Amino acid sequence: QVQLVESGGGLVQAGGSLRLSCAASGRTFSSYGMGWIRQAPGKEREFVAAINWSSGNKYYADSVKGRFTISRDNAKNTVYLQMNSLKPEDTAVYYCAARTKTGGSWLSDFGSWGQGTQVTVSS
Repeated sequence: QVQLVESGGGLVQAGGSLRLSCAASGRTFSSYGMGWIRQAPGKEREFVAAINWSSGNKYYADSVKGRFTISRDNAKNTVYLQMNSLKPEDTAVYYCAARTKTGGSWLSDFGSWGQGTQVTVSS
């Protein structure tokens, strides 16, 4: 089984930066890829970013393009999300997830989630 543990969340002022980390164990990197989703109170889950293992392609939600960067450190079995120019609307619980199937969207095909880390951006 795959285990994902997020860290790096916290409280930051608008315009600031945070880097989220996702430590992976098990067969995480045998999946099709990994990414990040977020959920704010009262809102639906939202795709944030993802990386496809085979192609190396990266994907971002329009709302975070140019501000967030997803990356992977194979030696540390860790996926990162560098978050710059943070906005209050970025406030949410951020989850790391592994894509376990194909045929749908990244969000629908994520089959394994971490426990989440809270990101709060103050205005």
